[in-house]
Amino acid sequence: MSHLGEATMLTGLAQVYASLTPAIIAAVLNMAWVKTPWLRSWGPIDAGRVLRDGRRLFGDNKTWKGLLGVTVLGVLAGLAWGALGEGNAIGRNNLFLLDHASTPAWHALTGGLLGLAYGLLELPNSWLKRRVGITPGHTHAGAWRPLFVVLDQIDSVVGCAVVLALLAPVSGAMFVAIIALGGLTHLVLNLLLYAVGLRKHPL
Repeated sequence: MSHLGEATMLTGLAQVYASLTPAIIAAVLNMAWVKTPWLRSWGPIDAGRVLRDGRRLFGDNKTWKGLLGVTVLGVLAGLAWGALGEGNAIGRNNLFLLDHASTPAWHALTGGLLGLAYGLLELPNSWLKRRVGITPGHTHAGAWRPLFVVLDQIDSVVGCAVVLALLAPVSGAMFVAIIALGGLTHLVLNLLLYAVGLRKHPL
């Protein structure tokens, strides 16, 4: 690989993490938030609804508490990350700031949208897993297991990539790279969260 190619790849990596780290922070903190006793009355998003196949719409693991948590934590992470990036490489590589001024309102908005998209884009995958009989919090044990392992890593990442693409200049190649790198990052985080007891299953 040429020095130019290496520099371009490193710049792309820096831009992905400089732009989407608030979502990573929010997702990790939300794993701890949903285990707290507060707002336990905020039940499942599907309110226990069962479809004609006799299975839940999303399941107990997708709650209003979790969706609220990842959104609010996204706002807070966006504010903190924006302040941390003032005048340094983090801010210069943040794609959200290429066409917008670095203001607390903008950081709060982008962080909140990243958190919200992260939570919402997990729902289609949960719906699909319920349709094939996968227990919440698990992946498929049969021939389709590789597919669901991949979907579990990239579902929320796709949501974050869409937010970034709507609010910042992102090429098609960068969009695909975000999903690939984000999925790998999600996998590593899941393994770490399992190791410290914040996840019941590694995958």
